[in-house]
Amino acid sequence: MDTSRAQSIFREQLKKYVEFNEAEWIVFSQHLDFSILKKKKYFAEPGTVCKDIGFIAKGSVRYYHVKDGEEITGYFSFENEFVSSYKSYLTQTPSLTYVQALEDTELVTITHKNMQLMLANPMLAYKMERFGRLIAEQYLICYEDRISSFITQTPEERYLDLLSTGREILQRMPQHYIAHFLGITPVSLSRIRKRILASV
Repeated sequence: MDTSRAQSIFREQLKKYVEFNEAEWIVFSQHLDFSILKKKKYFAEPGTVCKDIGFIAKGSVRYYHVKDGEEITGYFSFENEFVSSYKSYLTQTPSLTYVQALEDTELVTITHKNMQLMLANPMLAYKMERFGRLIAEQYLICYEDRISSFITQTPEERYLDLLSTGREILQRMPQHYIAHFLGITPVSLSRIRKRILASV
């Protein structure tokens, strides 16, 4: 893993939330860890505490639950997005969610312990509070959008929205994961795809 590349990508993406001057960045970067999560390995699992929030420099993950022995995919995160079992991370209580790598995934991570150290550091405290608030707001927005889509949109409309995020991303995901994410069966997804192709 090219950690300097990952750190550079992370710093650039952080500008959406907060910008650090050079002195602040030197201190902040000392609290970062780097890792590769191999395909099918878990970032979080039910019953264990999620100790990290991660930034995906390369790769993707899916979030899912198991009900009656069946995996139900609820969400995905891709490059330049954050990943965590967020409630578990914030409260340091066991996760309820599986977070699994869809492919080999390069991560920049901040442990809960290091986050608390930065929040207690006078140099970083204000910016880390802002960073934490904006990440929490992003999670809330994604959650509300997800709930609203199931109430107001058809599965086909949800699929078209997913297509708008980038066809190359969809090509990296197994179709049955996409179907679960949309709340339909793989057969129904196949029909929707055929209708869309026919209308092009």
